[in-house]
Amino acid sequence: MNSVFDVIIVGAGMVGATIACGLARSGLNVAIIDHQLPPAFIEDEAPHIRVSALSFASEQVLRHVGAWPHIANKRLCPYRRLAVNERPSKNGLSAWLPDISAWARTEFNADDIFPGQGQSHLGHIVENDVVQLGLHEAMAELDQIELFCPDQIIRMQLDGDEKKIELAQHGVLTAKLVIGADGAQSKVREQANLGQFREQYEQQAFVCTVEYQGQQDDITWQSFTSHGPMAFLPLADSGPLIDGQIKHYASLVWYDSADAIKTLKNMSDAELLATLQRKYPSELPVLNHIVARASFPLFKSHAIDYVKEGVAIAGDAAHTINPLAGQGVNLGFLDAAVLIEVVAQAVMNNDNFASKSVLSEYQKRRRFENQTMMNLMDAFYYGFSNDNFPLRLVRNLGLGLANHAGIVKNQVVKYAIGASGDLPKLAKPA
Repeated sequence: MNSVFDVIIVGAGMVGATIACGLARSGLNVAIIDHQLPPAFIEDEAPHIRVSALSFASEQVLRHVGAWPHIANKRLCPYRRLAVNERPSKNGLSAWLPDISAWARTEFNADDIFPGQGQSHLGHIVENDVVQLGLHEAMAELDQIELFCPDQIIRMQLDGDEKKIELAQHGVLTAKLVIGADGAQSKVREQANLGQFREQYEQQAFVCTVEYQGQQDDITWQSFTSHGPMAFLPLADSGPLIDGQIKHYASLVWYDSADAIKTLKNMSDAELLATLQRKYPSELPVLNHIVARASFPLFKSHAIDYVKEGVAIAGDAAHTINPLAGQGVNLGFLDAAVLIEVVAQAVMNNDNFASKSVLSEYQKRRRFENQTMMNLMDAFYYGFSNDNFPLRLVRNLGLGLANHAGIVKNQVVKYAIGASGDLPKLAKPA
């Protein structure tokens, strides 16, 4: 194996592998390091519990770096519709309001947003493992990439012109540029002293993969309650035929206090099924089986700087946001796209692609956008996760009016899914 590269990427997850594919297509020699490979794909097994709602923009980025065909050949679930509503409250003054939940609902439909354009969906719900594996298959097709995985980093030297990373199994690697895509607990961010703001939310999230009756849904929806949102994300059909019927799956997300989440985690499968069916909105299909469950704390974080001389960070290493609208991974893919574009343009111009002056363009274009989305998610989180009577009245009116806003409503969702403007210019499309 080589030991000298143009770029070393720490983290071979979804964002890191995307950056590797994009930079390799720009002619750079790339090393990418991780401690664990993605699990093998097994066609007939139930979907894995960690999933992402990939936007239109993320799909285009993944197509551009050559990974989308590998993902689409496995498992994904397109959704054509996206709905948001608020459940009626039984508490305080809100209990005296007439039930207008059927009206206080906004639904977005691909047919309205892309009329006559042949675009049949707003996005896809895909298992994280499937996305990562598709990207690893795309990396394997590129001679400019060497994967050091599984391996462990012993030490990093991120000062000076030549960056060095020492691995437990493969010795010392050197490069002009080190990119940290190593998650929220990023060692690259820490070692480079880029700083970080971090705040934990009071609520936690409970995630549950379920098997349900009926047919595969083409809608993902989120229903706001005073304790937080409850979401339904349809997943790809999978598993062996049972009595001639294929199994349908979904991912359910429930925000609540730590005590409430602990209670959900400790329920038997039968108790949990009954609770989900009782507490979720009536749109929830009849549930047959609990496949998997997990919970995690909610926090937001943002790096003070994304770059320094010869170092850049992207994805969760740079920022994490409230996941209520599923925007975290999509922001990470846009980080990857802009970083690829900035570095590739510097290569074409014979500039020093690892210089802070070049990398600062990436920070300039992405940090403000990420902060804006973080603020917007907080506005939804704090604005809806309460039972304040005046706020509730305004929210219900707003949701109902938004559903009748026509072109304005469609432009808002086009912006949210990255279909309203030009994507970063990535070199050598697949």
